[in-house]
Amino acid sequence: MSTIAELARVEKTSPAKAWMRALELTAPIARNPGRTLPVVVEDLAKRLGSVPALVSDQEQLTYLALSERANRYARWALTLGLRKSDVVCLLMANRPEYMAIWLGITSVGVVVSLLNTNLSGASLAHCIDVAAPKHIIASEEFAPTARAALPQLKDRPVLWVHGARSSESEGKDIEIEKFSGEALTLNERRDTTINDRALYIYTSGTTGLPKAANVSHGRVMQWSHWFAGMMDVHQTDRLYNCLPMYHSVGGVQATGAMLAGGGSVAIREKFSASQFWSDIVRWDCTLFQYIGELCRYLLNTSECQLEQQHRIRLACGNGLSAEVWGAFKDRFHIPRILEFYAATEGNVSLFNVHGKRGAIGQVPPYLTHRF
Repeated sequence: MSTIAELARVEKTSPAKAWMRALELTAPIARNPGRTLPVVVEDLAKRLGSVPALVSDQEQLTYLALSERANRYARWALTLGLRKSDVVCLLMANRPEYMAIWLGITSVGVVVSLLNTNLSGASLAHCIDVAAPKHIIASEEFAPTARAALPQLKDRPVLWVHGARSSESEGKDIEIEKFSGEALTLNERRDTTINDRALYIYTSGTTGLPKAANVSHGRVMQWSHWFAGMMDVHQTDRLYNCLPMYHSVGGVQATGAMLAGGGSVAIREKFSASQFWSDIVRWDCTLFQYIGELCRYLLNTSECQLEQQHRIRLACGNGLSAEVWGAFKDRFHIPRILEFYAATEGNVSLFNVHGKRGAIGQVPPYLTHRF
């Protein structure tokens, strides 16, 4: 009996349905090795077109615009002669363009190293060195930080300044608009599969300098589709994301899950406890992503009317402590909390699909074969 059939016999509770959705969405991944997240976005662009995919105060990208932007970056990489497994570093704050960049560059087999925007000097130089990039893309506000790290590198990659507004910028302007956003031709496409490396995502560096974790296209697909199923993402959903996009949760899991499900993501550059609920209401979000002590920070703010005028149906994340869970859920009227534990460099994930404080770590019988 198949896994899905076994699961169908389980009592039709919400947790069982969540597991079923996640399994149904991830089961086809291994059978379609050429279907990576950039391909998924390209297909969605044909179907959803002008539906918003990534929005922020700075810019908005529909599914079609996201696919076109990604194609421009793919052609930029091809024009530079970048080969499969070559590396490009990305140093940029949260914004829709961030995801367009790595989707496009990874679509032609090039690896993108997501640099922590809080690093500088020796720490940043270390992260660049371990990735051994051919090129670095830095947004204009981080160009000085990138330039300061260059003399400390073993090799000297080319620095490209994204959004350079004058010739005084010390670095090449990426000038992405000169490349076509049309779908890549057969001659331009590379044989990129789920087995190829897509990203370098760094650990936090709490036990020394940050370490670069290998993230394959397969893991990107697994993370995005698994959470799309767990969160039951629909086209009508919008997720609020104020977590760093250089980390796996804010940059791959949250954003990828919404794209895989045809929803949209409202992106804020940084978390703000005072602006959190006004953003949620203003963007009409139905989900939000948290991590660590974010929920405690919100609980410690003064009460405001907007905190109960939202349409949030689910909060997804990890690190919600037991003493905060109940008070957070009650005060802000959060219908459901999906808590999980995972690590970018790890190979095991735990999910609390029951939404009960402390209920995490159970392996359902219908999933034992995967372990």
